[in-house]
Amino acid sequence: MTATFKNFIDGEWTAPSTGDYFENRNPADWNDLIGRFPRSGRDDLERAIASAQRGFARWSRTPAPLRGQVLQRVGELLVQRKEEIARAMTREMGKVLAETRGDVQEGIDTAFYAATEGRRLFGRVVPSELRNKWAMSFRRPIGIAGLITPFNFPLAIPTWKTFPALLCGNAVILKPAEDVPHSVHLLVEVLLEAGLPPDVVQLVHGQGSVVGRAMVEHPDVPIISFTGSTETGSRIGETCGRLHKRLSLEMGGKNAMIVMDDADLDLALEGVLWGAFGTTGQRCTATSRLIVQAGVHDRFLQMVCDRAAALRLGAGLDAATEVGPLIHEEARTKVEEYVGIAREEGATVAIGGSRPVGGALERGWFYEPTVFAGVRPGMRVEQEEIFGPALSVIRVQDLDDAIRVNNDVRYGLSSSLYTRDVNAAFRAMTDLDNGITYINAPTIGAEAHLPFGGVKQTGNGHREGGWEVYDFYSETKVVYVDYSGTLQRAQIDTYGE
Repeated sequence: MTATFKNFIDGEWTAPSTGDYFENRNPADWNDLIGRFPRSGRDDLERAIASAQRGFARWSRTPAPLRGQVLQRVGELLVQRKEEIARAMTREMGKVLAETRGDVQEGIDTAFYAATEGRRLFGRVVPSELRNKWAMSFRRPIGIAGLITPFNFPLAIPTWKTFPALLCGNAVILKPAEDVPHSVHLLVEVLLEAGLPPDVVQLVHGQGSVVGRAMVEHPDVPIISFTGSTETGSRIGETCGRLHKRLSLEMGGKNAMIVMDDADLDLALEGVLWGAFGTTGQRCTATSRLIVQAGVHDRFLQMVCDRAAALRLGAGLDAATEVGPLIHEEARTKVEEYVGIAREEGATVAIGGSRPVGGALERGWFYEPTVFAGVRPGMRVEQEEIFGPALSVIRVQDLDDAIRVNNDVRYGLSSSLYTRDVNAAFRAMTDLDNGITYINAPTIGAEAHLPFGGVKQTGNGHREGGWEVYDFYSETKVVYVDYSGTLQRAQIDTYGE
């Protein structure tokens, strides 16, 4: 019998007001139906907001260290349920089990880090310019945080947003991607089991164009955090700007790994295979471009093609699988379209470029790891985010050339440089126009206690993770205490008095 799931609104699991549901299927085997999930409407969101307002009134007055204790328990429960959640996540998202275990581990790390921040929501006490007067600041909650999350990290990214928002004293409404609703359902179960007051978290499934849009437009949701495409993020930004909402955008990437003539090519090979084809290329930090210095270009291209061609495709729950499926049919079609674009622009499909045939792979949305050779700066496959197992290889003459090519895209999330030259490494740290730069490591692999995000059309200046995200989910209040017993006039020239 097919499982039918519900929203979590007003402290209970509840059916959608629309009475409508959508199917959640395994991208490695489209015949495998995971369950039916609510296709919610605006009425469901209105109920969720009303409940979240009640939850905020209570939770915002709970001392931050106590809020941290709840998140500590969340982390402990995730440790206990790690394998169960990872296997469920692989089934609905497709990436290999080793990666979904890592996805859960990111959530665990984020929970434990957030718990410590309950005792570290620092303000400042500074000297006043006037006598007998104190001046200080502190952090306080904002309200309801509307969290719109993507498919590629079904648990980790929701925790990046949810845990800091909760630690700061906000209530949250989660709207997960339609492709991965079950993972967030499991996360909400964990939050409730850990003792989070039920009104503090709401889970509203449904379409981004309906539920997500209504949340962005609603005046009682003052915080929006969105991870997704640059195009959608731009539209959200327009709405939030007009409504004076606090907004964090984490959007696209066209990340480059640079390999210099002096690089350890075996190390660089492992890095590019993981960066380009891990998660089937479905990461905003995926290595989409490989920029190689001329002296090692041909040799390294051959090394990449030989190894990539041997990568094993299959269901993520199979221990032998190295590359899982794309998330859905439209994603695979998009990759196929870019293969055609690459050929039209004069690039060569060095390996891959087609669907695998035969056997179980035909039941899922699989596509061969693909390498484009002879790519020139400015080609669409060098400029545009493909979000699949496709790698564009560009030949350059020197580091100056490599930096120019890296920077000449509209995105600026992640970059990587492989070299043994310490001077080149430090120059790259400064000159590569990205929010993240790795030296002798691929473009993927963020750590929970460091800020994550990019520049240009990758984001709007805010960061997920680390210490900076706690500033996003809280407001600074400044307090002056004058105990002089007289009227003192700040910012007036009183120094001669």
